[in-house]
Amino acid sequence: MKPVLFTLILIAGFLPPPILAETFESENRVLYHIDDARMGRFALHLAADHLELDPQIAITVVAYAAGVDFLLQGEQDRQQRLYASDVQALMARGVQFRVCAATLRYREIDKGQVLPGVVLVPSGTFEIIRLQTQEHYAYLKP
Repeated sequence: MKPVLFTLILIAGFLPPPILAETFESENRVLYHIDDARMGRFALHLAADHLELDPQIAITVVAYAAGVDFLLQGEQDRQQRLYASDVQALMARGVQFRVCAATLRYREIDKGQVLPGVVLVPSGTFEIIRLQTQEHYAYLKP
C-alpha cells in the first residue's frame, strides 16, 4: 500500500483499532492506587482485562494503609477466595505490586506476611507521586 493512501486511510479511520494496536508497540503505563483492600479484587480484575486489551501494558499496583491487606499471605475476599494465586498469575504476566513499608511499620505487620514477589517501597504515597511525575504513569483508583 502506498504511504499516502495508508495515511489517508488512517486519518479517515477505516482501519479498525486491533490492526493499529498490533502495528505499534505499546507505551501504556498505569498505576493502580489501592488504599482499601475491598478494592483489591476489582483491581486484579481490571489488571487482567487491561492485559487482554494490551498485553504489553505496564501495570504497577501500589498499596498503602488498609489497601495492603489483599497483598498479605492468607488474605481472602468476601467470597473467601484467596488473593495470592491471582496476584501471582498477574505477576507472571508482568504486573508489579508494591506495598508501603511505612504502613507495615505503623500497623505492626511483619514484612514476612507480604506475598512473595511484592516489592516494599518506603512510602506508598510517594511511590504514586514518583510513578506519575518521573515515569509518566497514568493514574487509576479502582
